Amino acid sequence: MAHRVAHRLWTGGHQLSARLISHWSRVLTGIEIHPGAEVGAGVFIDHGMGVVVGETSVIGDDCTLYHGVTLGGTSWRKVKRHPTLGNGVVVGAGAKLLGPIVVGDDARVGANSVVVRDVPAGATVVGVPARLVQERTPAEAPADAPHWRRDPTVGADDPVFSRLAELEAEVRALKGLPPLPGGGGGDPQVRGGEPPPARPRRKEPR
Repeated sequence: MAHRVAHRLWTGGHQLSARLISHWSRVLTGIEIHPGAEVGAGVFIDHGMGVVVGETSVIGDDCTLYHGVTLGGTSWRKVKRHPTLGNGVVVGAGAKLLGPIVVGDDARVGANSVVVRDVPAGATVVGVPARLVQERTPAEAPADAPHWRRDPTVGADDPVFSRLAELEAEVRALKGLPPLPGGGGGDPQVRGGEPPPARPRRKEPR
């Protein structure tokens, strides 16, 4: 409510009054929204301490921002320099969205991610820098954002675990033990194999 009043004053040319309202709102809530930012209907800021929204940011309807989110700029020039969020976007705690990027409708940004490129509608991005890990509209994503590439590590086999499984299989073959179900390694008790033999307890000197 305080931001909507401040935004009306800002767009009406009353910058000083808008700044005062914005400042006191930050003191009371811990949320800093520049009075020039455009915030849609139904926006929910959960545990809002530390949220910062820059001057030229645009937040669509029904978005959710968690604590510590920053919609920041990368330039001091008086141009569009802050992010634009579509409708229904969810931004996880501590995420940083920097520059005049566009986050499409219903996209998801993982906690503590740093996003510096556009995010396709319906996509999920995580990491530093943020990588695309899920597309709920894969047919549309390439045309909307051809520079995104799916993270090749998602769903891939762990080479270290695979090598350990091979070595364990070789050791079991040398010892004459039956292979584990499925041919894999890892914890025998977890993977259905035989539990390791109990180690004899050392006798303490009297």
